[in-house]
Amino acid sequence: MALDAGLPTLRQLELLAALPGASSIAAAGAKIGMSASATSHALRALETTLGCEVVDRMAAGVVLTHAGEAALSHARDVFASLQQVKSVAGASRGLHTGLLRIGSIGPSTSLRLLPPLLEKFRRRHPGVEVHVTERADPDIEQDLVERKVEIGVVRLPQPSLDTVALATDELVAVLPQDHPLAKGATVSVRDLAEYPLILTQAGSQDMILGMFDRAGLRPKVAHELFQLVSILEFVAHGNGVSVLAGLSLPEQPRAGIVIRPITPRVARRVAIACLDAARLSPAGRAFWELARREGPARTATPRD
Repeated sequence: MALDAGLPTLRQLELLAALPGASSIAAAGAKIGMSASATSHALRALETTLGCEVVDRMAAGVVLTHAGEAALSHARDVFASLQQVKSVAGASRGLHTGLLRIGSIGPSTSLRLLPPLLEKFRRRHPGVEVHVTERADPDIEQDLVERKVEIGVVRLPQPSLDTVALATDELVAVLPQDHPLAKGATVSVRDLAEYPLILTQAGSQDMILGMFDRAGLRPKVAHELFQLVSILEFVAHGNGVSVLAGLSLPEQPRAGIVIRPITPRVARRVAIACLDAARLSPAGRAFWELARREGPARTATPRD
């Protein structure tokens, strides 16, 4: 069956998908390798085909019209379906090939949860290419909606997504080995508020600040660091105490620091998620089922 000549082209839909978040229409085209003139022509052709404007020319920046937003949702479905076609073809050959894109919320999942699952998946399906991207929690959820990733690691609850729980991730105190708080079996939130805090800028920051806020306390933030290795070095050299997600820490912590549970307990549940488990690609389905069987929920426990 021949395609209707009045349908948008894939290139036009690709441009539509590149528009959200772009600084300009030309910048959106540049992201997908189109010149400024080609971008302008493709956008006009798309709007002519659809019979409506998809970009609000009166708005500052790039803003889609209501019709543009509606078309964008279907355009993303088109590209997801094309990937499904490719994956199904690969499945007919025994899942020897394929591509699986996974979004990870950072050290808590990239360090402790994903590596063993990916190792098992690679052994079973060596021909499937897996691409993992670390992003902040809200970005992972948006990437799922935009079909930039097929599976993401998220914090629960996520009522709009299909999920499989992987772990319970508990906040812990990270202290210099000779610190007064290291002498106790646990550390209270109130005690932590008395010392200079090395605050992570990673995904657990809102949990940490929320912990102090619920206790009616304001932490003495001395440093704000993004890299886990930097935080551990700062703590080990006595530059402050820190609070981190337990799963973000290596199995064997760096010498010179100790880990203690925090009271009252603060934890989050971590899960893999997708838009619709029934519509996963063969590669996505294989990873999903592997996680269900061999990635049962675990709890990060403090350790010295």
